[in-house]
Parts: sequence; structure tokens; C-alpha cells
Amino acid sequence: MSTTEAPPRHPPVTAAPRGTPQSPLEETGRGTRWVVWLVLALFMLWTLVPLVWMLMSSFKNRTDVTAATPQVAFQPTLDNYRGLFSGPNNLTPYIWHSVLAAGISAVLAVCLGSLAGYGLARTAMRGKRHLAFWIISTRMAPIAAVVVPLFIIFRGLNLIDTIPGLVLAYLTFNLPFAIWLMSAFFAEVPPSLEESALVAGCTRWQAFWTVILPLTKAGLVTTFILCLVFAWNDYAFAVVFSGPNSQTLPIAASQLVTQTGVDWGQLTAIGTIVVVPMMLAGLAVRRWLVTGLTLGAVTGE
Repeated sequence: MSTTEAPPRHPPVTAAPRGTPQSPLEETGRGTRWVVWLVLALFMLWTLVPLVWMLMSSFKNRTDVTAATPQVAFQPTLDNYRGLFSGPNNLTPYIWHSVLAAGISAVLAVCLGSLAGYGLARTAMRGKRHLAFWIISTRMAPIAAVVVPLFIIFRGLNLIDTIPGLVLAYLTFNLPFAIWLMSAFFAEVPPSLEESALVAGCTRWQAFWTVILPLTKAGLVTTFILCLVFAWNDYAFAVVFSGPNSQTLPIAASQLVTQTGVDWGQLTAIGTIVVVPMMLAGLAVRRWLVTGLTLGAVTGE
């Protein structure tokens, strides 16, 4: 009588508890993610805490702002903002000058930068990379190196203490940046698209206006916002070329620092007025801004 041996019995396979790493590689990846989240949290604290503290201080009275112990719980007041918009130091003209100078210079930079950037991206010529680098290198020049020549030119043209003078001054730095950035965006668009438009009977301008520009909407928005922020926050050009008829918000903020002391309440209030509009503008167009900054535009290709 023959007997058959039973097959060896293996222990049952049980799944690892939920949340347990399945492999050393997964455990390493999870540790890396924790490090990334920690770095991001520290960066957010480094960025947001000063802004939140400035916003809170703008609603404090003089006693709470200058208290030796930081006051987190306080009675909010609008006295600092009322002081900015009343009396001889009315902030309204400064805001209007900033809006005009920064807005017009950003619009001109985007319009001219788009035309020049398109030509640079689509023109086949020797030394194009060197030309593109030379254009952006003018943006890298220190402001002190161009202030004196520009001041002499503007004085001869009677542009000192005028909004057009500030617009031209901002364009000297914004336009090279806009050309370099937009040329990279146009390089991302396949030339076959405009060639199809040309075959369909469009002129070169019609192909540019109806085909290429709509495809680079993210680049246009990104370039406009960056140029606007650069001009809005500028102090060096404004302090040299502006006067009583064209002074901007950064100049108004500097006037609150005097030999007799610093009005910290109004200074934080005007700082909030300077920062908040640009933050709101960035949030309003964040979809196009993120899309533009994640393309190959910032590489200067």
C-alpha cells in the first residue's frame, strides 16, 4: 500500500500593516518627502512671518508698535492708514504716480519685448546666442553704472521729475528682460504652426497676432507681472529721476524715516499698501504665472 506525501505547507502570506514601507526604497522616498516638506515649511515661515507681522503692526497704535514685548493680542485701529491719506502727507499722489509709471512701463516692455523676442526667436543668423546674452547682460548691469548717463540725457530732454522719464528709466531694465523672456517663449512654439497660417493666406503679422500670441498667453502674463513688480518696487531710479511731481510709493516710505525717529505704524501701513497689490495681482494670474515659469523660458533657450 503506497502512501503519497502531502506537499509542504508554507506559512500564509500576510499583507504588511497599512502605512508600513514595502521596501527600503519606499522608506528612503518617504524620508526624502519629509525632508522636502520640512524645508518648504521653514521657507514658508521665513517668507510669511515678516509679512503677517507687518500687516498686524499696521493696525496697532503707537504704544503697541513700539512696545518692548511684542503684542500679539491688541485692539485694531485704522489711525495709521488715516494718517497716510490725510494732512500734508497725503499718499494718493504717490500711489497714482506708481500706478502710471509701473503700469505704462510694464505694458511697453511686454509690447516691445514681444516684437523683438519674436524676431530673435525666428531669425536664423550667426551669433544669435551671443546677441541674446548681450541683451540680457544689460539687465545685469548695476544701476549705479547707468544712473549718471541717464540723468545727463534726461536733464537735456527735460524728463527729470516727470512720469515719462520714470517710464523710460524703468524700460532700460525691463525691456531687455522682456525680450529675453519672450524670445524663449516663442522658441517653444513649433514653427510649423505659423507656416500653416502663412500657407492659408495669412500675412506674417496676422500669423503672429492670431496664432503665436494666443499660444504664448502664459508668457505674456508672466512677463507683464515680473516687469510690473520690478518697476513698482523700484527705489534707485525713483530717488534719482523723480521729484515732487512724480515721486512714487518707495520714496514716500523713505520719507517716514527722519532724524527725529521712525513712525513704525505708518511705515508698516505703507509697506502693506506696497506689497498687497502685487500679491493680489500674482494670485489673480497664478495659473498663467506658474505655467509660464515652469516652461523653458527661464533657461534663455
